[in-house]
Amino acid sequence: MTKTILVVEDEKYMREVLVAKLVKEGFTVIEALDGSEALDMTAKKKPDLVVLDIILPIMNGFDYLEAKAKVAGVAAIPVIILSNLGQREDVERGMKLGAKDYLIKAHFTPNDLIAKVHTHIG
Repeated sequence: MTKTILVVEDEKYMREVLVAKLVKEGFTVIEALDGSEALDMTAKKKPDLVVLDIILPIMNGFDYLEAKAKVAGVAAIPVIILSNLGQREDVERGMKLGAKDYLIKAHFTPNDLIAKVHTHIG
């Protein structure tokens, strides 16, 4: 059974790189451009994992995590944050809000993300 990953990223180039790498690894990928759309897709599609940017239009990643935690049936879906926000406070906030991992865009490679995905969903 193919695992489904929701990529939440408003920057087109970064989203395309992530999607291409995940598809190449055999995952089914769905996409959202903002936290509000992501919350809706999480509830409807119930992906196996979410890759989440923090700086998003309409609803940011932190607000998405807070809202997701309150939705029955999706609160346990693992989230990997992939963000330019690299301050310790941001990382701690993301983890406190339920993220399983936090990658900083400037310090990650697509292979790092794939390794984290496999860690959390096999």
